[in-house]
Amino acid sequence: MYSIVLVDDHAIVREGFKRLIELEPDLEVIAECRCADDAVDAINQRRPDLVALDLSLPDGSGLPLIEHLHSLAPDTHIVVLSMHDGEPYVSEALRRGASGYVTKGAAPEELVAGLRQVMQGETFLSSDLRQRRAERPSEALDPVNRLTAREREVFLLLAAGKAPKQVAAALGVGQKTIYIHRASLMGKLGAGSELDLYRMASERGLLSERKN
Repeated sequence: MYSIVLVDDHAIVREGFKRLIELEPDLEVIAECRCADDAVDAINQRRPDLVALDLSLPDGSGLPLIEHLHSLAPDTHIVVLSMHDGEPYVSEALRRGASGYVTKGAAPEELVAGLRQVMQGETFLSSDLRQRRAERPSEALDPVNRLTAREREVFLLLAAGKAPKQVAAALGVGQKTIYIHRASLMGKLGAGSELDLYRMASERGLLSERKN
């Protein structure tokens, strides 16, 4: 029996997913959560095989939560169930550790198929996302994914409106180092200004990563 935690702030959506999942004899929903804090508590206490996670939660974006849950329970698989079907959301969720992404407009049988495939150690995308990637493969090559970990930190801080001096202080490095990272990441992203960085981060739902 595979144990599943559902994380969605809409009770009617959770109930629908729960009924669908529990039609399967080997799948069991062991907890339902409406926010990120509830999800963290459930994962710590229950250690499920899989988390089905919405990205729009009342206490923040589900994207940072993916990484947090992954660090709490590395053996727990994460599948995103979301109304957001844009490639930046998909790429970012997978980069952060999700093993699957199913849009809420997908057929019900795709959800079950996706959960099973992910629990077998594979990656799953619903058919609408697979088709879009096949038609526009360049979208899967999001330039943000080409950034190093440090460049990404600098990118997010600059996009949040921090000056290079503030970024240097936040990361504990010299200003010269920040200018080097800034030049590199702006080249990779094709950005001409901090305003471009803000737009790119905003479009990808990344600004919630850095609030300080």
